[in-house]
Amino acid sequence: MFIESPFTKENLNNCLKELAKEFRKLNGTKMPTEIILIGGVAILANYGFREKTYDIDAIILTSSVMKEAVNRVGDKMGLPNNWLNMDFKQTNSYSDKLLEVSIYYKTFSNILTIRTISAEYLIAMKLMSGRKYKNDLSDVAGILWEHEKSGIPISSKAVDKAVKTLYGGWENIPKNSKNFIDAAFLTGNYRKLFFHNIKNEKQSKDILLDFEKNIRAN
Repeated sequence: MFIESPFTKENLNNCLKELAKEFRKLNGTKMPTEIILIGGVAILANYGFREKTYDIDAIILTSSVMKEAVNRVGDKMGLPNNWLNMDFKQTNSYSDKLLEVSIYYKTFSNILTIRTISAEYLIAMKLMSGRKYKNDLSDVAGILWEHEKSGIPISSKAVDKAVKTLYGGWENIPKNSKNFIDAAFLTGNYRKLFFHNIKNEKQSKDILLDFEKNIRAN
């Protein structure tokens, strides 16, 4: 089986299933472990508006045995090096509170439990990141939109609590992100906001790629 980038919900679960098998071979059955999926991959796992992601950021709660299992799965399935990594911990969106607010997703081979991050905390993380050339703000709008459609809308109070829990307060959130979420709750038109930001993020990414291309050419 050979998987190419990007990751989809289907091949994500296949990768995690294979990871659990390899971990079980290396570590036996007496010591179950957990991985918390973060950011874009957590959105991919839990929502329908994201069709793909190009990286799998995670918090890995285990020994170095898991690193060997990750490498084995990568070799077996043709995945890029470091396909599952903890680089996210070096970004400003990381918080040591994420473990406490994680929620159950699935268990594979009775040995590997996968957890993700609940909606309001995902929103807080995306607001903290707030990159105009990534899917950060469209992801926020997408989460709000899907919860609205499901009849279980996310309140501004819930997001406020999540921001304060993870990052101490709104003073630590980028100003453009704060303005964005305030406008989102004010208008309530999450669908329109989602597609508007998808378009803007693509344009910003294209500009960045052209700039990097020109730098390399010179």
